[in-house]
Amino acid sequence: MEELQNDKEMSFLGHLEELRWRLVKSAIAIVVVAVILFIYAGPIVKIVYLRMADSNFPTYRFFCWLSNLVGMGDALCGVDIPIRWQAFEMMSQFSTTMYFSIVGAIIITFPFLFYQIWQFLKPALKESELKMSRGIVFWSSLLFFLGILFGYYVVSPLTVQFFGTFQITEEVKNIITIGSYLSLITTTTLFSGLFFELPILIYLLTKMGLIGSEMLKKFRKHALIAILILSAIITPPDIISQIIVTFPILIMYEIGIFVAKRVEKKALVN
Repeated sequence: MEELQNDKEMSFLGHLEELRWRLVKSAIAIVVVAVILFIYAGPIVKIVYLRMADSNFPTYRFFCWLSNLVGMGDALCGVDIPIRWQAFEMMSQFSTTMYFSIVGAIIITFPFLFYQIWQFLKPALKESELKMSRGIVFWSSLLFFLGILFGYYVVSPLTVQFFGTFQITEEVKNIITIGSYLSLITTTTLFSGLFFELPILIYLLTKMGLIGSEMLKKFRKHALIAILILSAIITPPDIISQIIVTFPILIMYEIGIFVAKRVEKKALVN
């Protein structure tokens, strides 16, 4: 009996050791990439971020073309957003660069991070569950980067244009600091990538028996309201932007229902 208890204890300690090394590897990957991003922060900010303040950004050109196509003139065309390269606090530039580097590193290393998490969870799965989970790292990474692209080319430009041009009165001028500008784009883009992980989250919760396809269908209306609220949080408070953001997330929810059905069907067969 004592030997069995020792084996269980060693097994538990072994899992903790495995988790520790997975976390260490993930942390090393994030730190390495973050350091590289920090070193090349200047060129990256100019190429990736500042071009979004230019009216020639691809998203603004597309909406301008669409606006003229439907007879609205230049109503949907973007304008140049004035950004002042200034810092009001001693550490603001450093802290902003650190934030951008760490979040950027998490985005870039996401496939590796998810792979580490999945490798830790795999031993707890049955053979049939492993077969159903083949390619989950690939699909999770694909959805995440699709969300990142959607956030960068759709959500962030809409947000930048709205808040960059909004004025209570003409007497109050917008003086946008580089810190607030970088944080807005980085955070918005990251959240968009995470929202696109909804099918993967539904898959895992269905595998654990916490939710099912019928439950997801039953609460579809509630989910729509929740998605609208989330869209309102990460987008400007105008109906067009909210619809543009809501539609893809709603598609992710419907894909999640399809995934849940597949999981349940496989469970019945096995």
